[in-house]
Amino acid sequence: MSILGMGNPLLDLSADVDQALLDKYELLPGNAILAEEKHQPLFGEMLQQPSLQLIAGGATQNSIRVAQWMLQEPDKTAYMGCVGNDENGAKLKGACETDGVKVAYMVDTATPTGLCATLIVGKERSLCTNLNAANNYKVDHCREAANWKLVQDADIVYSAGFFVTVSQEAIGVAAEQKATDGKIYSMNLSAPFLMQVPPFKACFVKTMPFVDFLFGNETEARTWSETEGWESQDVEFIATRLSLIPSAKARKRTVVITQGSDPTIVAINGHITRHPVIELPKEKLVDTNGAGDSYVGGFLAALSKGFDIAACCKAGAYAASIVVQHSGCTYPPKPEHGFW
Repeated sequence: MSILGMGNPLLDLSADVDQALLDKYELLPGNAILAEEKHQPLFGEMLQQPSLQLIAGGATQNSIRVAQWMLQEPDKTAYMGCVGNDENGAKLKGACETDGVKVAYMVDTATPTGLCATLIVGKERSLCTNLNAANNYKVDHCREAANWKLVQDADIVYSAGFFVTVSQEAIGVAAEQKATDGKIYSMNLSAPFLMQVPPFKACFVKTMPFVDFLFGNETEARTWSETEGWESQDVEFIATRLSLIPSAKARKRTVVITQGSDPTIVAINGHITRHPVIELPKEKLVDTNGAGDSYVGGFLAALSKGFDIAACCKAGAYAASIVVQHSGCTYPPKPEHGFW
């Protein structure tokens, strides 16, 4: 088994909406937040939207499903997280298994499966997440013999930053195991608020010495810089400094910062390279939801095959270019990338 994801499994409630709905719940385009009490009625409103789609989601789960789609080989990916003992949890399990992802869900019988309201306005989206059962993942689940074997056997373990809100203990034991066995641990900055809330930021800081591949976008990189007091908004400078944070491992950290339609910045041990993305005409863009997650999925798929950084970036750019032409983090039955 090549790639293991550990994260927050969610069922996406995805729909085209008016700007007025974002304004009503004080949501911003291109942003992701955790739902507060004032956001709870939103989920009922989303279920009434005529364009509603129910899609297997959660940032880490998206990346793992895309990696499996890119690889098109059995038993190459697996995923852990917590769902409820309900219809939505069964839908998530079925979607992953159909895609070829091995699921090792913890099941919370007392809490419903998590939901993510994905509000699409034009080409932009805003995410508002009710974690529900996803918030109840426990490190003891990952320590169970069968699940711990998945951790040990993985060549790459990946978690989106959102997982720091749920189980910092699971992040810690997985990262330390990859340091012990010399394999790869990877994380994503994922959203500005994760760096702006001190207990969440502290988890990133604690884990960073074990992180071999760090992903993020330009907004998240700049937020890291702000919270560190680096007094710079220059993405290349920030990526360089992130790559030079001391590592507990022999492998030099690789920092991958996407910038929408601008070239992706990669920093390794302070050395910068730039990698083009695939620009699409505006009429082909359907939904940017999942573009970053799919980039990571394509990148990790290529990394698991032993490809160099340039090829990994090409694979990430290809996966993202396909997903943005579909609604939600979805894709055609088979890729046509020709990388392997």
